[in-house]
Amino acid sequence: MYAIIETGGKQYKVAEGDVIYVEKLNASEGEQVTFDKVLAVSKESGLVVGSPLVSGASVTGTVEKHGKEAKIIVFKYKPKKNYRRKQGHRQPYTKVVIGKIQG
Repeated sequence: MYAIIETGGKQYKVAEGDVIYVEKLNASEGEQVTFDKVLAVSKESGLVVGSPLVSGASVTGTVEKHGKEAKIIVFKYKPKKNYRRKQGHRQPYTKVVIGKIQG
């Protein structure tokens, strides 16, 4: 059984026990989070697709940790104009362990 959820503007295919890295959530470590935006749920009877969401479906998970991804370098320059800008960025994330899919 799996579900397709939306969080942080992205869609994730999750099953029970999966570990996903999502955009940073306002939840402390060890806290339960519920994803209500469920786009599709796969059951034994078949796939249930919402329009746009599946009514009554939810996915719960536990926040394992917060962190930052690897640094990326943003370097802009214009040739022959002495224009150079260097900027680094580390995207924050939340590591979530999927617990139960209700649908």
